[in-house]
Amino acid sequence: MSTLVGKKNAVGDQEPVLKPTPTNDDQVARRRCDFDTMGEALDYAALSKKGMNFHDARGSLIRPYPFSELRADALKMASRLIARGMKPGDRLALIAETCPEFAALFFGAIYAGVWPVPLPLPTSFGGKEAYIDQLAIQLKSSDPSLIAYPKELSEFAEKAAAKNGVKAMAWDDLLLEDAPVIELPKAKKDDIAYLQYSSGSTRFPHGVIITHQALLSNLNAHGLGMNMRNNDRCISWLPWYHDMGLVGCMLSIIANQISTDYLKTNDFARRPLAWLDLITRNEGHSISYSPTFGYDICARRMSSQTKAADRFDLSRWRVAGNGADMIRPDVMQKFVDAFSEAGFNPNAFMPSYGLAEATLAVSLMPLNEGIRVEMVKESLLSGSQADENQPERYRSIVNCGKPVKDTTISIRNADGKDLPEREVGQVWVKGPGIMSGYFRDKESTDACMVDGWLDTGDMGYMSDGYIYIVGRAKDMILVNGCNYWPQDIEWAVEQLPGFKGGDIAAFAITTESGEEMPAVLVQCRMSDSEERKKLHAEINQKVRTMIGMPCMVALVPPRSLPRTSSGKLSRVKARNMYLTGAIKAYDLD
Repeated sequence: MSTLVGKKNAVGDQEPVLKPTPTNDDQVARRRCDFDTMGEALDYAALSKKGMNFHDARGSLIRPYPFSELRADALKMASRLIARGMKPGDRLALIAETCPEFAALFFGAIYAGVWPVPLPLPTSFGGKEAYIDQLAIQLKSSDPSLIAYPKELSEFAEKAAAKNGVKAMAWDDLLLEDAPVIELPKAKKDDIAYLQYSSGSTRFPHGVIITHQALLSNLNAHGLGMNMRNNDRCISWLPWYHDMGLVGCMLSIIANQISTDYLKTNDFARRPLAWLDLITRNEGHSISYSPTFGYDICARRMSSQTKAADRFDLSRWRVAGNGADMIRPDVMQKFVDAFSEAGFNPNAFMPSYGLAEATLAVSLMPLNEGIRVEMVKESLLSGSQADENQPERYRSIVNCGKPVKDTTISIRNADGKDLPEREVGQVWVKGPGIMSGYFRDKESTDACMVDGWLDTGDMGYMSDGYIYIVGRAKDMILVNGCNYWPQDIEWAVEQLPGFKGGDIAAFAITTESGEEMPAVLVQCRMSDSEERKKLHAEINQKVRTMIGMPCMVALVPPRSLPRTSSGKLSRVKARNMYLTGAIKAYDLD
């Protein structure tokens, strides 16, 4: 049961007040992910008084959920799933709302030997039908026996399920079913724990197969890299359908026995500073992760008339992780400028690199080294010859740290040969956290895995044992034999007044003559047609100055550019939507 203390209300009656699960519990010694299975990890965590704590949009506690209560609920759920005829290896699709019901269902599946499949929540972009289509595609790929969901999403989930002949059930109803006492299967460390869909997996989804062994080895490496301590407490708003939220801020805190405070992702989007309020109220040392855009939105929301020190105390924020997209040093500096007076230490920043196919973490910056940046010639990053008639341009590349425990990184050329330090190439990774493969997709598995090595699809270079990520190989724009990184074009346009990260998408298109040329979609908030024409000309000149050639510039309405479920800009989807007319540009004539 949730912990309650009493206080008297206005008429003198006793009124329950919720109390969060404790940060410390000296009666139970910490174990660092040295378990064979995730079920064993929860069994041990349940011996302590620690647990999950769910908060509303204002950061007020609405539900403490001790690990012991989670375990009891999960065991009942495992019996319910088995009583419904589900067998080890069957899949249970779950809409990944940040709430106790999802956690109980996820671990109920783990205890039953069923593979949970977290699926995304609807986003503000794309609308109802786009979300139903996304769910339907991922249900077809994972082929579950059942999809469970919160009641408010019944229409979406049931329509997606009907397209695939999948049984659908609101989890409130599932939780009310009788829970007969049933002997549960005994999991082994090499059994599959769950399927994880990557954030961009919509049209061609890949269900990443993660075993208990891969999961716990990666969690162990992740915990060691952050040196998790007894007085640490995690604070998170990250979604549980993405690997950073699910693995880093849900499974990791159980395997490392750490109490955590949660905001729902949608609540963070509406009131981002509630995240920092939770960190302020934490009496322990805080661990909290975010992609770059999370730090960006917080820095932007700080009013110039309000002093950060009057509201926040961020001095105990020990690990401020950053990952999931390209790390922008200028954005991180703006966060430091906004919150240093509230005690934020820039050395708390921990840049990282990871992907679902590696369970989560590939590299972490060593503690207290903060963000380190190298200025690299653009010609070296793109593999192009520098133009002798143009000044050499440089790009800031953020150091993403050193490989986590037992993980090896190799930088290779297109022929698969290892490259020396400081040469840009394809990033390959090997280690115990690497996926077993993609679910029922041998062709895609064989295309990216060779002799235990994973081709990440990213480009980067190594320097003194540190990994620097420069971009996605598939995003590179090739025009007239020259390579251009879309991030460089996007960042150049963002220097114009009025833009922020995520407002611009750059990619290549094919003209009617069959030639490739760069294209730039820009979210425009101006309503005046003359102002739009002026902005269009400024953007065209900015890009032309940078790459030395004309490009196609289209001004599009705000919130037009699609994002992945983890909040990253989806350039591939933006290109497809523009070419098919799903994104319409403003008429400048």
